[in-house]
Amino acid sequence: MAGNGPERASPRRAGTRPHAVCSVSELPPGERKIVEVGNRSIGVFNVHGDFYALRSLCPHQGAPLCRGTITGTARASQPGEFIWEREGQVLRCPWHGWEFDITSGRSVFNPHRLRVRTYDVTVEQRAEEEDPSVESFDVTVEDGWVVLHA
Repeated sequence: MAGNGPERASPRRAGTRPHAVCSVSELPPGERKIVEVGNRSIGVFNVHGDFYALRSLCPHQGAPLCRGTITGTARASQPGEFIWEREGQVLRCPWHGWEFDITSGRSVFNPHRLRVRTYDVTVEQRAEEEDPSVESFDVTVEDGWVVLHA
């Protein structure tokens, strides 16, 4: 499970470590940020205010998946009529056009058999180290941090 708006918390997978990605304001809806964590390239996406992360490795032929087009998909409602839906939730591989649901990592054309790795993402307040010998004052934080747990 990966998508989280600023007010929601997500259970984290065991064995993961947090990696600060950027402030929330640096990743507006419809945008992505690709980060390197160890030897993995991971794309962090803002889909309508919720954050998701996918491994940037297409299972087809190893393309840099997260560099692909962010789009939606068409659904047939009746013969000859198509409805455009899920705008901003579908990632199209830049090499061969395979499509994946950003919110789940599942393939659009074969969701039960094909998927890419997802990672948990949370939005957290940036913690400053506190020194008990220093006088402190109450402050507010107006912009949280997008944190990847990989």
